[in-house]
Amino acid sequence: MNEEKMISSYAQIADLVTTYRKAHKKIVLTQGSFDMLHIGHGRYLSTAKTYGDVLFVGIDSDEKIRSRKGPDRPVVPEDERLEMVTYISAVDHAVIKQLDKPKWELIKIIKPDVLIATRETYSPKKIAELEKICGKVVVLEPMATTSTSAKLRLVQLGMAKKIGKTLSDRMIATMEEVIEELKALR
Repeated sequence: MNEEKMISSYAQIADLVTTYRKAHKKIVLTQGSFDMLHIGHGRYLSTAKTYGDVLFVGIDSDEKIRSRKGPDRPVVPEDERLEMVTYISAVDHAVIKQLDKPKWELIKIIKPDVLIATRETYSPKKIAELEKICGKVVVLEPMATTSTSAKLRLVQLGMAKKIGKTLSDRMIATMEEVIEELKALR
């Protein structure tokens, strides 16, 4: 396990940031769900690291994801997502972002030299606001042909088709039995 990469509190992050700043390290921050880690996540995090010396990753808590994506998400619990992200060599530190924390608190604590985001994350107006906190905001394009949400929809559609076919076959068989019973009653 990569326990040295897993940060348990925002106070611990503040101490790390102070140490890195004293060493003149360029700090990068990105954030997200990282549910069902896939190649796009790996590419995204590796690319994010190229913008500086140290990469911090904020990982949305289960509660935060449920509030945004619905009661069936995340698929992978937060502790496992946190650990999985730390196995990506580009990641230096990762922390869970709780729902009850103030908006942009992690960004305000780290004050990264570069904040990495996707185009769906922030509007141009929000990016302008964030650039007052960060040195720079870099918007990366998607790095995989599909997303976790899209993969889950495909699985759901496949299951719906299988269930529909099974139910249809059973309904037809039941109707045939009823017809035979009605014929026998005549």
